[in-house]
Amino acid sequence: MSATTAQPAGRTLRAPAATVDTHCPYCALQCGMGLRPTGGEEGVEVVERTAFDVNRGALCGKGRTAPAVLSSRVRLTGPLVRRRAGGPLEPAGWDEALDRTAAGLSAARGSYGPDAVGVFGGGGLTNEKAYALGKFARLVLGTSQIDYNGRFCMSSAAAALNRAFGLDRGLPFPLADVARTGCVILVGANPAETMPPALRYFTELRERGGKLIVVDPRRTRTAEHADLHLAPRPGTDLALALGMLHLVVAEGRVDTGFVAARTSGWEEARAAAMAHWPELVERITGVPVPALREAVALFCDAESSMVLTARGPEQQSKGTDTVGAWINLCLATGRAGRPLSGYGCLTGQGNGQGGREHGQKADQLPGYRRLDDPAAREHVARVWGVDPAVLPGPGRSAYELLDALGRDVRALLLTGSNPVVSAPRAAHVERRLRSLDFMAVCDVVLSETAALADVVLPVAQWAEETGTMTSLEGRVLLRRRAVDAPPGVRTDLEVLNALAARLGWERGFPTDPEEVFEELRRASAGGLADYSGITYRRIAEEDGVFWPCPEVPGTDEADDPAVDRSPAPHPGTPRLFLDRFATDDGRARFAPVTHRPSAEEPDADHPLLLTTGRVLAQYQSGAQTRRVAELNGAAPGPFVELHPRLAERIGVAEGEPVAVVSRRGRAVAPARITPGIRPDTVFMPFHWPGEGRANTLTNPALDPVSRMPEFKVCAVRVERAGDSG
Repeated sequence: MSATTAQPAGRTLRAPAATVDTHCPYCALQCGMGLRPTGGEEGVEVVERTAFDVNRGALCGKGRTAPAVLSSRVRLTGPLVRRRAGGPLEPAGWDEALDRTAAGLSAARGSYGPDAVGVFGGGGLTNEKAYALGKFARLVLGTSQIDYNGRFCMSSAAAALNRAFGLDRGLPFPLADVARTGCVILVGANPAETMPPALRYFTELRERGGKLIVVDPRRTRTAEHADLHLAPRPGTDLALALGMLHLVVAEGRVDTGFVAARTSGWEEARAAAMAHWPELVERITGVPVPALREAVALFCDAESSMVLTARGPEQQSKGTDTVGAWINLCLATGRAGRPLSGYGCLTGQGNGQGGREHGQKADQLPGYRRLDDPAAREHVARVWGVDPAVLPGPGRSAYELLDALGRDVRALLLTGSNPVVSAPRAAHVERRLRSLDFMAVCDVVLSETAALADVVLPVAQWAEETGTMTSLEGRVLLRRRAVDAPPGVRTDLEVLNALAARLGWERGFPTDPEEVFEELRRASAGGLADYSGITYRRIAEEDGVFWPCPEVPGTDEADDPAVDRSPAPHPGTPRLFLDRFATDDGRARFAPVTHRPSAEEPDADHPLLLTTGRVLAQYQSGAQTRRVAELNGAAPGPFVELHPRLAERIGVAEGEPVAVVSRRGRAVAPARITPGIRPDTVFMPFHWPGEGRANTLTNPALDPVSRMPEFKVCAVRVERAGDSG
């Protein structure tokens, strides 16, 4: 279909009348759910989908109430434009909104060059939309300046996985394997609040006799379930992992056969770990030596073990090395590349995995191909029908792109993200957004970032369009359309199609998601994230397909299904690395890492450490969940969690407002006093804007490899709100 003939799907197709099997719009667990059409304002209601094995019908409050955001009372139902500088956003027709967007992007490109136009995507976009967005940026706009908020999610784990194993997939095994292993070390993760249906895997683990070790400076709801809780000082997870590896060596627990047969770089990594003796690690982390020894015993005495990390160790300026140290622990003990063992990352955003595989990350092309690899450029250019020379090189990472706004980058197309709330040093990022010559935002609601835009384009939501998502397991899933979008709403694919046409590309940007996926299959073929053997039909029939899944010659799904095909299609890859790792020589690589301080350590003016995170009833920047009454009732606003000794020292009682002050700004929220946090640490959830915005405080110091900002640790002081200006 050409750009000029594309029709918005929501206005030409009727929604299904029966219950539709689909997946939750929130986290990377991608819980299965059913959507049943109703006559109500939301159009559908959620019903259990017990056949999907990940959640077996269970849903958290966010998933259960997800249809509430479909209501026209809370979402955008038509485009908005700002017709004069400083003026209000006003309703507009689609032609005007799209014309203004194309003109704004063109003006910046014409005056300052293609890299003066930026594109910022999101880890919640479907694979099809992420793929199309990357293609649009590099072909239509010709810009290298594209990245996405998934850079804030698990980029450090991705960098460490690539360095160690040659491949980045969050979990190299199905989530169900977690319940069957002997011991899990869960580092900086709180699934009891961030992905509650996953907690049952850890409960089943313990019911089978397995052990759970939780590493977190707070005694979270997840830590309450642990056999052992280690509470290190924020920013010291790297030292903790190195101290455990030191004990593994000292106690003779190294699996020398595995190390010799399947790894490289052990001697350098061993030497680095031996410089972190237990008493030194206790001084750095605050974790007592006996607890370190107990953790090593639990991990090594089990027949099989896993280490799972989340944002705690990853969102640090040394996050890549920190994850590398935990991988080293797995490799040294032979707990990788074997059944029921290994390292895995609990991906956060709904498509945090697939979102970075297919082209919206600054340095990658579809299929996890590197943008600076000539062979990768040749392959993707051939699929796109262009000369490889026209593809720009790698661009800035997410925070660096946001920091360049209004200076090097003068116009921005943003979709599926809300950096006014979610970015580090958020007040600075907000100023940079305001300094742009032009900004267009595609969103389902008027987020805090969309409110700053020159054009706001209302796009369809999860229940109103079909597309694929890749879960934390590396399983490609199909989210199905169940209800019509409002008449004034279009899909992101339709928006890109219309903008491409206005910018001179009549072809190459189809609006049908399955057609886009078919092209994605070809673009990913032969890459590390090979989807070429996956089709919509296979996903539907098999309830998801694990990548890599290359296409096997002679198994064209377009053939008559009644005809016997030989050979059989590739089955997908639920478990990676059992035979070899994805490195050139098939060996996993140790990382010779050493502990170093955080980018910002406490001093006399800022003597405490702030760490941030999520709460059960809200999600990410809260742009959608803060519009759901039931969720707001459970979590109505920000708070500052602090230890009773700290509360007594500053003279604050439960519920009284306190000010948290860093070198970047000040946030005010009610005190929540609990003995479940370290006395030298305070915690704030990051879901809210305004004076309680946690990311006003956070440090944008970047990991040198992953370019992940240091969300999880910065120096602050805490005082009664009336005591500071």
